[in-house]
Amino acid sequence: MKNTVADLAVLGGTPTFPQVLQVGTPSVGERSRLFERLNTALDNRWLTNGALVREFEERIAELAGVRHCVATCSGTMALQLLYQATGLTGEIIMPAMTYVATAHAASMLGLTPVFADIDPETGCLDPQQVETVLTPRTSGIVGVHLWGRPCAADELEKVAKEHGLTLVFDAAHALGCSHQGRRIGGFGSAEMFSFHATKVVNCFEGGAVATDDDALAGELRVLRTFGITTDGRSLGVGTNAKMTEASAAMGLTSLDAFTETMRHNRANHARYCSALRGCSGLTVVDFDEAQDPNWQYVIVKIDEAVTGIHRDLVMRILRAENTGAQRYFSPACHQLEPYRSQRPVPLPHTERLAEQVLALPTGPAVSAVDIDRICSIVRCAVSHGPELADRLGPSPTRPFAIS
Repeated sequence: MKNTVADLAVLGGTPTFPQVLQVGTPSVGERSRLFERLNTALDNRWLTNGALVREFEERIAELAGVRHCVATCSGTMALQLLYQATGLTGEIIMPAMTYVATAHAASMLGLTPVFADIDPETGCLDPQQVETVLTPRTSGIVGVHLWGRPCAADELEKVAKEHGLTLVFDAAHALGCSHQGRRIGGFGSAEMFSFHATKVVNCFEGGAVATDDDALAGELRVLRTFGITTDGRSLGVGTNAKMTEASAAMGLTSLDAFTETMRHNRANHARYCSALRGCSGLTVVDFDEAQDPNWQYVIVKIDEAVTGIHRDLVMRILRAENTGAQRYFSPACHQLEPYRSQRPVPLPHTERLAEQVLALPTGPAVSAVDIDRICSIVRCAVSHGPELADRLGPSPTRPFAIS
């Protein structure tokens, strides 16, 4: 435990962890079951376009409460196909408090991401701010369920309907969650899920689009297979965005462990809240039980005006202890190239949140003892903020690297 400043590794103390304890360590589930599924695919000599992908799609559709799930090789590709299949053109409005893939997938298609500010209470896109950036070139809105906290999806649906806009969602963080009694996956025209290695359910790499729109699902299935239908007809330009059987095997195995993973993460979140309670200037982002949170993230906000220490310096201190804390998301998209040069825009609520947030390790690989040790580092750093800021100086600027 780190009780004094002298104990901190950044000042010469012994690192708390012998190896880096990462944010988003993958949940692999029951390894024997994974190998069983992989062996079935190998025995059948069927490595793509197979039964495992179809089973994975069926289970995700059921979890999302929709008729269709179209699995892809990555969440980014799922977004790109979704933007294309819904016929978006010109400008699409989205929050900047998201992983850069939300914007890049649009830019790759020649669309223009337009960033609107967030609701400071939720960190999600503010429907009222959406209306302030509408132009005649606006064709759609992209809502993002940040950290698994559902955005104001019903209000965004009203804005989209009023202005005749297409509404889709980046639900990369929100598998299994709900909003106003509706499952995430069934809002707007469609919603994208990510199954990247760091997600609560992973496929090594993977993504999917969930929708109740039969025609849209059909279009997505054609687009992900070079624009060619199952009977061999070419309907237009497509790409190769298929999920492999190996990825689906991992996804199914990870899905098997989903309930237990959430249970463990929920306990982790509660322990962080308890251990950091009363830490002046630090807030653990909470989740609403009514929204069926998946507890995938532990996010803290550090207010430098109160603590006397910037979030980046706390991160530097944690990393010296081999705790791989991450800024999440910081810089925000509008502060990254090419967007900050092409379309500079002030987003005060987004910028304030991006300066404060820090993701701490959780997941099945993180124990209660690990959390107690991490929290002792955080409490020591925050309680000695001005002294540490004076001794260590400014933190180096580091790019963020997680999604």
